[in-house]
Amino acid sequence: MYLFLAFLLVPLIEIGLFIQVGGLIGLWPTLAIVVLTAILGTSLVRSQGRVAMGELRSSFADLNDPTEPLAHGAMILVSGVLLLTPGFFTDAVGFALLMPPVRRAVFRYVRSRVEVHQFQMGPGQAAQRHTPGDVIDGDFEDVTPNRKPRTGPSGWVEDGK
Repeated sequence: MYLFLAFLLVPLIEIGLFIQVGGLIGLWPTLAIVVLTAILGTSLVRSQGRVAMGELRSSFADLNDPTEPLAHGAMILVSGVLLLTPGFFTDAVGFALLMPPVRRAVFRYVRSRVEVHQFQMGPGQAAQRHTPGDVIDGDFEDVTPNRKPRTGPSGWVEDGK
């Protein structure tokens, strides 16, 4: 139901904002703002994405929990999609998600509502060792028939008839 409401309300909000802003400043300045926010948003997403990837690599290298850097990366990706979507409301939400304090607040909210049952990283108790009874030794023989290479047409086409 929330998804249905989002698909219904977001376009209505965007249309209303386009009408209001277009009425205040005109058509061409409104369109210029939409294009400029897409260009600016793309460059900001690229730089924030590099930072998030660095944090993710660092958490993997230090064997830390990568949940938060992964969540930040996902929010930056969503931000990029919102900034490339034409509209003022989606741009505002996209730019908000590019701010690290906003992302941290969203992460804390989501983390408080999600329960993680198990997290394991690196080799641990879950690694299984094979015992000699688990291995089946066998021989094989290649039974592919010997075929001579075919010359001429493939058989899929007629001989020029």
